[in-house]
Amino acid sequence: MTGVPVLGRRQPDLILFACVLALAGVGLVMVYSASSAVAFDRLDDSAYFLKRQAVWIALGLAAMWLARSVHYQRLRAYSVPLLLIAGVCMAAVLVPGVGRVAGGARRWIALGPFSFQPVEIAKLALVIYLAHFITRRGAGMWQLRGLVPPLALAGAYAALALRQPDMGSAVIVAAVTMIMLFLGGARLVHLGAVAVAALPAIIAAVAVADYRMARVAAFLDPWRDPQGSGFHIIQSLLAFGSGGIFGVGLGASRQKFFYLPERHTDFIFAILGEELGLLGTLGLLLVFGLLAYRGWRIAFAAPDRFGALLAAGLTAAIVSQALVNMGVATGVLPVTGVPLPLVSFGGSSLVVTMMQVGVLLNISQYARSRVPANARAEAAPAGAPAGLTS
Repeated sequence: MTGVPVLGRRQPDLILFACVLALAGVGLVMVYSASSAVAFDRLDDSAYFLKRQAVWIALGLAAMWLARSVHYQRLRAYSVPLLLIAGVCMAAVLVPGVGRVAGGARRWIALGPFSFQPVEIAKLALVIYLAHFITRRGAGMWQLRGLVPPLALAGAYAALALRQPDMGSAVIVAAVTMIMLFLGGARLVHLGAVAVAALPAIIAAVAVADYRMARVAAFLDPWRDPQGSGFHIIQSLLAFGSGGIFGVGLGASRQKFFYLPERHTDFIFAILGEELGLLGTLGLLLVFGLLAYRGWRIAFAAPDRFGALLAAGLTAAIVSQALVNMGVATGVLPVTGVPLPLVSFGGSSLVVTMMQVGVLLNISQYARSRVPANARAEAAPAGAPAGLTS
């Protein structure tokens, strides 16, 4: 393991921390607004989901504080064990009696009154391992054979996610892997060849599942089956349309009254658009954009290559999931069950995302005062891509 750099600690990135608090606060309000009707109807407690979300936020803040307190370089020693644990949990969730089924998907493992999604832990473990692997491999990432181990690993994780089924998480795993490999010095021609080679597998994964084919058809023309496969996206678009520029008012959503499915989880962005309008959605996009900027800034100011790749990978994982969720809600992408980070109801995503931010905050404490203009990947040969940092 690379030794911990002897650098003075700075104050963590308070703007990034403020973005997380803002998103979690907005999420708490929107979860209550979106879920109050269904919670009162089914559980006789309109604040049921609000109270659970508040507990998850408290646990997430504790996880963030803990992650911020541990030097990020120490994570390299645990990269392989974390990867193995996440893989075992991803496989275990497919075992009847171990994995809990909800909404036709087997994605959760129950722990008493709570449950968690192993795929969320797997995303974090994968980013840590990839940052460690790419740093150790160095200039070898410029060669095609250097990409085989991380691509095989990402493929295995994506396959396990597809089995749950969770195509959204599989896409995020693939996207984050490709981004990290590119930043680690992989050649675009090699990554392009990998993407082309993966197309038949992607098409086959969609073709063998009738519900995936139905979602693609609904994505292309939701009005073809408005009461079936197109129902989610039509109701989501109606929510945005009803909101207009200024929204119908906080708490005044009509779609939350049993029209829009998954209103407080996967489609909470649509409820926010209905109640707060275009201005509200743009405001949320602005906060996510600021979070992305601060994350990339931390990556480029990191004191070593592992820290840079780790920060970039964590930022890419959070932002790509947000983009997928918003893309689904607005009809830009086919429907898939991916929560909006820090905003949607759900414990696993919220706690793990806050833990990821805690790692980013830790890296920011060791940032260089300014980034050298000639920052390059470690030991890159002549003509090789520069990579993210030295």
